Amino acid sequence: MEINLAVLIDGDNIPSAYVKEMMEEIAKYGNPTIKRIYGDWTNPKLSKWKNLLLENAITPIQQYAYTTGKNATDSAMIIDAMDILYSNKVNGFCIVSSDSDFTRLATRLREAGMHVIGIGEKKTPSPFIVACDKFIYIEILKDLSEESSSESSDSRSRKKTSVDKITTKQIKLIASTISALADDDGWAFLGDVGSLLQKKQPNFDSRNYGFQKLTPLIKSIKNFEIDQREGSKGRSKLIYVRNR
Repeated sequence: MEINLAVLIDGDNIPSAYVKEMMEEIAKYGNPTIKRIYGDWTNPKLSKWKNLLLENAITPIQQYAYTTGKNATDSAMIIDAMDILYSNKVNGFCIVSSDSDFTRLATRLREAGMHVIGIGEKKTPSPFIVACDKFIYIEILKDLSEESSSESSDSRSRKKTSVDKITTKQIKLIASTISALADDDGWAFLGDVGSLLQKKQPNFDSRNYGFQKLTPLIKSIKNFEIDQREGSKGRSKLIYVRNR
């Protein structure tokens, strides 16, 4: 079943430079049937968004700043989200913001059975991240786009310096997840491992560490062992992993 998504963007909080990569990423998870961006469009700071909205069919929602601050924009997004929820037109939401004010909204939408994807910058507070089913750092999307459009060594060097280094904490998280799913011989299907990792830590993404997929990330860590097995009826190989 195709997932219909409502994409709600906090225009005050997300740089316009990321919109192309962001929309391409969202399309991987469902059909963005509703696309809205919220902000005070009389503010010159939002002028860079205007052409991008036409190119990506995103509807701008005007929200005047009644007082100093951004609470008016946040409130407008939250009200619209609840209206969309009760319209029964979507199966999930994508909340694009780095603002922790949307933590309760994400929690409420998930309580209603919605799949919630968060997209924001690395500065996003942890409460909002863990309130989502999945959280994607927008900087990684930009890095991947720049890497694919340039094969120069300088570009690859910049890419390597912008990703996070895998930590002991992350390695322990992977190891405990493998143990939880392992059979009597210690092997766990990597697809199940990836799914459980996402549930445990919504912002876990191999791309944060410079790897497009989970398999090469696991292979790069000496603590784990990989086994490729033939799939049934000519299917592609199945990948299993265990702790060394």
